[in-house]
Amino acid sequence: MRFHKEPDYQHGSPNKTAVLLINLGTPDEPTSSAVRRYLKEFLWDRRVVEVPRAIWWMILNLIILPFRSSQSATKYAKIWTKDGSPLKIHTVKQAALLQGYLGERGHNAHATFAMRYGSDNIPQALTRLKEQGYGRILVMPAYPQYSATTTGANMDAVFMHYQNVRNLPELRFIRSYHDHPAYINALKNSVLNYWQSNGRPDRLIMSFHGLPKAFLLRGDPYHCECYKTARLLAEQLGLSKDQYTVSFQSRLGRAEWLQPYTAPTVQALGKQGVRRIDVICPGFIADCLETLEEIALEVRDEFLHAGGKEFHYIPCLNEAPDCLRALAEIAEQHLHGWPTMPTSGELERQKQQAQISRAEAMRLGAKD
Repeated sequence: MRFHKEPDYQHGSPNKTAVLLINLGTPDEPTSSAVRRYLKEFLWDRRVVEVPRAIWWMILNLIILPFRSSQSATKYAKIWTKDGSPLKIHTVKQAALLQGYLGERGHNAHATFAMRYGSDNIPQALTRLKEQGYGRILVMPAYPQYSATTTGANMDAVFMHYQNVRNLPELRFIRSYHDHPAYINALKNSVLNYWQSNGRPDRLIMSFHGLPKAFLLRGDPYHCECYKTARLLAEQLGLSKDQYTVSFQSRLGRAEWLQPYTAPTVQALGKQGVRRIDVICPGFIADCLETLEEIALEVRDEFLHAGGKEFHYIPCLNEAPDCLRALAEIAEQHLHGWPTMPTSGELERQKQQAQISRAEAMRLGAKD
């Protein structure tokens, strides 16, 4: 086994703590070649697609990549901003703000981000943290509901990286926070704030990213955690069962996925005479291709063409203060026992640094 070159060990150096927020990833640009590189890495992950490798290699390289890359690039181009991918922009800001919110709670912890696939990946982030002297790392997924295809894949990447590292850090992983009260409260406030400005719908659709049904049957808990999130949110909003619907989006291939599917669901509502629907995506904490293009554009058209009159997409939590407070509270619970609390003499300096971190995050936000 060949180990990575280690930074020189410094005896007596302080062992610092970091929180690593991991999101899925994004192409570097909305072009066919960039999307092809990204999809090739993403769809080759055994956690994402469980088809035997030889068969899947032919399907992926001879069918999916030649055709889907250009189609996906066109979709990415519709949502791309002057500063790049919305998912990456939001994730960078969330990490910067998270550090500030942790600082305000008294924690001397550095927060940064990584992507599971594409640029700014997990090995790069972990290498950088090691070089900077962080010996305790809390890994936090940007996915509230656990799935082997997402949080499980994050864990794989972390463990694979450390197979080639001699001096390992302390590691902790947040598995999920689909039912955490602070997360549910953030979703509730997001919906209520939107309704206060835009009125209420006839039906609220809670659309989650889909998975093959076979994954559920093999023991993946994602389906159950999505439904628990939906139930808790509906309870907080005071909705009856006929006032909201759970659905699943982003199907790939011909196999059966988790149902009901989002597009046919909204089509049926339009044909039934439902005038207005609002859609929220509680499985994403940051807006991305699946929310801004698939839901806000494609699903919107499906509903209106089926006879619906009003379609509203409620944005993801993104940089909402309730979102960052929730992430900080969740992280704080998993940091318990690590020496992240400053001494009384350091507390004032820590609060000042927290204000600087938040100001920097707001400066990044002002560029949009």
